[in-house]
Amino acid sequence: MPWSMRSVVPATSSTPRARPEPVSQDAPATGLALAAVGIGLGSALFFTMTYVLNRVSASAGGDWTWTASLRYLITLPLLLPLLHWQGGGAPVWRAIRRHPWTWLRCSAIGFGAFYLLLSFAASSGPSWLVAGSFQFTVVAGILCAPFLYRDARRRIPPAALMVAALILAGVLLLQAGHGGGAIDRAGWIALACVLGAAVAYPLGNRLLLLHLERSGEDLNATQRVFGMTLASQPLWWAVAAWAWTRSGAPPVEQVWLAGGVALSAGVIATILFFQATGMVRNNPTALGAVEAMQGSELLFAILIGTLFLHEPLPGIVGLLGGLLIVGGIVAFAWLVARPAAGSPARARALRTDKGA
Repeated sequence: MPWSMRSVVPATSSTPRARPEPVSQDAPATGLALAAVGIGLGSALFFTMTYVLNRVSASAGGDWTWTASLRYLITLPLLLPLLHWQGGGAPVWRAIRRHPWTWLRCSAIGFGAFYLLLSFAASSGPSWLVAGSFQFTVVAGILCAPFLYRDARRRIPPAALMVAALILAGVLLLQAGHGGGAIDRAGWIALACVLGAAVAYPLGNRLLLLHLERSGEDLNATQRVFGMTLASQPLWWAVAAWAWTRSGAPPVEQVWLAGGVALSAGVIATILFFQATGMVRNNPTALGAVEAMQGSELLFAILIGTLFLHEPLPGIVGLLGGLLIVGGIVAFAWLVARPAAGSPARARALRTDKGA
């Protein structure tokens, strides 16, 4: 048909029309994932303040028993206002009244043993040394699985064992680098305390989760943290009494430092971490990326420690150990993020533990 005739042919319903480009669904999901990773990074920064402020307190001669007890004595009232927005405290009270000894046992392990050991180790070296060594907690939970579960969750994937060995090798190199190429007796004691804390924290949390699973009680993360903080109060008052006999009343500076840990790690960091994981709970890859942000705690501790506390930088051996630790955390996050992680229950068993 000549051009002049084509130009006057009216459009019919059969004439193809331009269609708008479909709106991509990837952009909002990507933005949400990036926001979650950013929030996860912020939570790692506030978690890092535990190691930094504890180191400040230890360097000033503060009694480690006061450091431990004050943190949780102060955390309890700080958590109370949050319960109004997180399901209230009534379900927690009922759960503790039904099974008081279970709550006492879980909180004594997950909060008591964990923080007593971590506080004792604060005087062993720079904040980055404790921060890096404590990252073993990322895989400690899955290593406890055979002793906790009776279903498919008790099996430890071989890849998880390899990651655990990688992180442990990094911890040993970090300690050896601080000790000038070797670990002396005091270094081994400090390392044992940090690794003990790294195991006690997820062990206590998972024991409680397993109890709630069996009892059918439904408590969210904030309620569980509040419940364990509340159940651990008798222990912390006993530790405070012991601290009083050891060193008298704590200095005002130590109280403020403990309050800083309670606010930054016990409240702000916990809220940010749960917010970040909740935002991408249905996106395994993004969830793994959020959990991989835990590795930045070591980097934050090095940066803050050297700039503000004038701590020495890790040597070559220590830096190599730090790289192995961060690499192991990233590898473990990838392991969790794989679609082949298995059932939802097994995926939850692989997850890391974070809280007050």
